[in-house]
Amino acid sequence: MLSFQTLVDNYELAILVKIILAGIAGGVIGLEREKHGRPAGLRTHLLVAIGAALMMIISESFFLKYGSLDAMVSPVRLDPSRVAAQIVTGIGFLGAGVILKQGISVHGLTTAASLWLVAGLGMAFGSGMFIAGGIAMTTALFGLVFLKRLEPYIVKSHYLCLTITADRSPDIYPDLERIFSEKNLRIHNIGATLDLENQTTTYRLTLTQHTRRIGRELTAEISGIPGVRKISFE
Repeated sequence: MLSFQTLVDNYELAILVKIILAGIAGGVIGLEREKHGRPAGLRTHLLVAIGAALMMIISESFFLKYGSLDAMVSPVRLDPSRVAAQIVTGIGFLGAGVILKQGISVHGLTTAASLWLVAGLGMAFGSGMFIAGGIAMTTALFGLVFLKRLEPYIVKSHYLCLTITADRSPDIYPDLERIFSEKNLRIHNIGATLDLENQTTTYRLTLTQHTRRIGRELTAEISGIPGVRKISFE
């Protein structure tokens, strides 16, 4: 049976175990992302975890190889924490690449966070912190798999972005305010553009405080206001 002392005594075996455990942890998290069709899936998470573990092992090897040098005599200065700091910085760029903004919606935040997490898992396993890495992986899986099932039961406000083009006169804004008030909607943001050539007004509104999707229902009611020419929502 493989013991902790065996890992301590056999450096090459310890490296093998660290990389394998980091790959398993990254692969498990990546598999959950892959099942949801995310751009960063199984392979990406696995590579990030293994890469982070490898960099931690290399950082450790620097210390083992040059740590005995006398700082007062040798020009070599060792700081193993620098490698870990660069891993954290570098993974931020990779995480930013999977975040997409579409209108008022932002997608990919959970995947970016999971990439940041598996980098931490790789660092934990790469530095020999097997228990900490295992606990972190288990907790992350619980959050990704089981807490997601609670989302349908959480009451949350939705944002609706409306663009309405109507005749400049009469002004339809009072009618819009009336409709929004009847439906208990709050205007989160508003902008307007006046087209003097076509004598139209375009309103851009962001609404909140509704707990269900009401885009079609709302546009059907707004379309009944005299002078409305075009409505779009997202």
